[in-house]
Amino acid sequence: MGKVAAKMKVMPKEPEIDLDELQEKLESSLPEGAEIRGVERDDVAFGLVALLPTVVVPDDAGGTEAVEEAFSGVEGVESVTVENVGRI
Repeated sequence: MGKVAAKMKVMPKEPEIDLDELQEKLESSLPEGAEIRGVERDDVAFGLVALLPTVVVPDDAGGTEAVEEAFSGVEGVESVTVENVGRI
């Protein structure tokens, strides 16, 4: 079974959120078999900064769905979208 790398966009609920703390929460919420391989930050607007983690998951039927659900359940996360997906 191969692996898939997905760049995701995680929008925080408010500009004042501690992004380092949010990143730690995202890393600890990952489902088994998934890992984060780098996180970028993107200035969105009005002081709001999105996290752009690149997540590697096994290439199986669920794809990034479990990671999206896990990230959505983290306190302080407004939304999660998949920006780009590719096989590695």
